[in-house]
Amino acid sequence: MTSNLTTRPAERELVITRIFDAPRDLVWKAWTDPKMVKKWWGPKIFKAPHISIDFRVGGRYLFCMQSEIGEEAWKKGIWSTGEYREIKEPEKLVMTDCFADEHGNVVPASHYGMDGDFPLEMLVTVTLEEIEDNKTKMTLRHAGIPAGEHEKGASEGWNESFDKLAESLR
Repeated sequence: MTSNLTTRPAERELVITRIFDAPRDLVWKAWTDPKMVKKWWGPKIFKAPHISIDFRVGGRYLFCMQSEIGEEAWKKGIWSTGEYREIKEPEKLVMTDCFADEHGNVVPASHYGMDGDFPLEMLVTVTLEEIEDNKTKMTLRHAGIPAGEHEKGASEGWNESFDKLAESLR
């Protein structure tokens, strides 16, 4: 598995490309099936106690990641929600990404003690490409993440999540 990270501060877009040793249909399912998302959502010290998906354009998701260690907000759980804007099975997902409360109401990042200039709504685009030997090239674009420490933290968090994703695909 290889990893490549490119950031474009002017566009405030985090780009991560990973190669998974799994067919594209399985990687697609890992993004769209709540039971599979639950296995990998969140960085390595987090579990996903709640994953719900209304998988259709205009449908919403509500995810929670929680850790037994770390900051108090992590122990209570960090919720995220968004709306599916584009679904092109099995090659492209576009969805909004917002911090939320446990009811799916959008909240500012400060709700979880985060400073910085996180917008209320960010945009995540995931593309999946079949490559040789039954592998999948996945590119994630997360637009709207503030530059600096938050960008670094988001990169680390996504990459740790994708390490868990790779393990769950075995």
